[in-house]
Amino acid sequence: MFFTHFNLSDHPFAENPPLERLLCDERFDQALSRLKFFEQNGSLALIIGQTGAGKSSLLRLFNQGLPRNRRRPLYLHLTQISPNALLRMIVTQLGEAPKMGKDRLFSQIVDRVRKNDTQTLLIIDEAHLLPSQALTDLRLLISSGLEPDLPLKIVLCGQEPLIQLLKRSAHADLVGRICVRIRIDPLSKGQTAAYIDHRIRAAGGSDKLFTTEAKQLIHEFSGGVCRHINNVATACLIQGCDKNLRIIDETIVTVTMNEFSMI
Repeated sequence: MFFTHFNLSDHPFAENPPLERLLCDERFDQALSRLKFFEQNGSLALIIGQTGAGKSSLLRLFNQGLPRNRRRPLYLHLTQISPNALLRMIVTQLGEAPKMGKDRLFSQIVDRVRKNDTQTLLIIDEAHLLPSQALTDLRLLISSGLEPDLPLKIVLCGQEPLIQLLKRSAHADLVGRICVRIRIDPLSKGQTAAYIDHRIRAAGGSDKLFTTEAKQLIHEFSGGVCRHINNVATACLIQGCDKNLRIIDETIVTVTMNEFSMI
């Protein structure tokens, strides 16, 4: 196992590391600042980014920082379902047994949210998979026409197709309620190097493990997408261990990337 070979305490490029191991780079600092404004003042926030760019990590950091005495976060990510199924999931998350009929589901959500001691913050990940009608239903939940001052906030987080979905005229009112819009871009070359170094140090290793040239190549191959960086860097560590090397240089990265060309 490469952990022992490189004197690492555990896997440095795990998909979901402990929160304290996440690197709060400039992207996250700016995003968390905007989400803080939303948490205190808005009703709807939008987060967009390609798969693997770090959206879920951002949501984890945001969720951790919420004051539990004032906010009750509910996280949903199984979104490729019918609009009624989404409402039933929300009701279940609120601790209720879903009733039959959309009107009753709406009433359950409104009644439960209104009776809670804390404000409900609904975080919907993978929102690009939501059907159009589900977005309309969510807009009705935060619409003053249904319930004035309902203590409910919603975060929509998804990939680029969500933008196209929101551009439909039917969702103009929903879009008008978005108070912060956040785009999580891939890492720059410098950010990629800092990301790799941070992950290695967090696992007890040396930030000299990957050479500067190796980190530059990993950035080129991965496009700065965190999940791709994780996969490439892990494969390089396995390759380096197999070859009994102590340093990952550009040669190892190039050889490793030949494996990725299969698919």
